[in-house]
Amino acid sequence: MGSGKTSAGRLVSQALDLPLSDSDPFLLDRYGATAAQIVARDGADVLHRREAEHVLSELGGEPKVITAAASTVENPRVRAELRSKAFVVWLDAPDAVLAERMRSGDHRPEFAPSVMRARREPYFREVADLTCDVSRMTPEEVAEEVLRKMGSSAGGDGS
Repeated sequence: MGSGKTSAGRLVSQALDLPLSDSDPFLLDRYGATAAQIVARDGADVLHRREAEHVLSELGGEPKVITAAASTVENPRVRAELRSKAFVVWLDAPDAVLAERMRSGDHRPEFAPSVMRARREPYFREVADLTCDVSRMTPEEVAEEVLRKMGSSAGGDGS
């Protein structure tokens, strides 16, 4: 949350000419609620199951760029699928930066980044093919690095 996944994901999807599947619109379309509303109404466990459902359903379809909620790495099935089917980018930043960015929208539930990091960091390290420090990189720089690591070039003609 607050890492810039949607902005960077949109740039990567455009460069690769692939559809983008973002967790926030998925939740709104499927459940008629934001992540914060789902937590308030149904609890964090329900939100995290729905976020995992997003990743699992999208990994089973045609190639696309998936901007997944960070909670999904806690799910062992999601991690196994990510390892076998995806190029995974971990957008990371110091906890203070993430906390500030999380305050930028009311669609995000209030979770303490330090608590989330303690739970999730080992899982991110397990699945990530690339880690980008988004406190030092713009979404454009993240996209360029992702494309470089994937062997593509931004702005290329797709050939």
